[in-house]
Amino acid sequence: MRFATWNVLHRVHAENWYEEVAVRWPDEAARIAAVAERVAELDAAVIALQEVSGDQLVALRAVAGERTVHTLRYPRVPRPKRVPTVLRERDEYLVVLAGPESVPVFGAAFGDDPGKGALVVRAGEFTVVATHVTGDRRGSGQLAALADLAEGGPAVLLGDFNADRATVAAGLGPKFAVAELPPERPTRPRTGAGKSQFIDHIVTRGAVAAAVRVLDGGGLSDHNPVCGTVSAG
Repeated sequence: MRFATWNVLHRVHAENWYEEVAVRWPDEAARIAAVAERVAELDAAVIALQEVSGDQLVALRAVAGERTVHTLRYPRVPRPKRVPTVLRERDEYLVVLAGPESVPVFGAAFGDDPGKGALVVRAGEFTVVATHVTGDRRGSGQLAALADLAEGGPAVLLGDFNADRATVAAGLGPKFAVAELPPERPTRPRTGAGKSQFIDHIVTRGAVAAAVRVLDGGGLSDHNPVCGTVSAG
């Protein structure tokens, strides 16, 4: 089964943190439409998306087709700090798009961060855990919680882990395999030292990931999509 994950960048975060995407795409409605189109084009049966605004969610539902759109709405609502937002709906969501047979299992924000969390969906033979992990010391406890959510049969963890491959592997434990990312294209392009540019991952438990690639996000977000094929076994 093909899986993909992409942090599509909430507009309020882009503006609060001076992301170039907000300058490159001054018309947020146009960016939202382009992101939805790019998601619809992804060659994957299951797609995990992070930092989805309420406006973006409406556009995703419009292109979902036969896919079911599973959502987790965070308790924290992003608050503009620099400029008024153009969004009609500022709520932030974790989203999984999967086949019509997929079933939601669990969803909650992490107890120590109301703007990050996990959404669990059963898709075919796989337990899918979509996540956005906090990028500081809280991440270690969140990784341990994710490992517990993936107990049972074959599992695939997808998301923005805000940490490099080695850190994620150490936090989840030896039962998990974090797919190696090809070095040619970062998942989170950025300049400056001290922060990894490879923080979006496909992780498996009781399964094997192959042909994992980082796709060109076309400058629609500060992240690039990651996709790969996972087989149980």
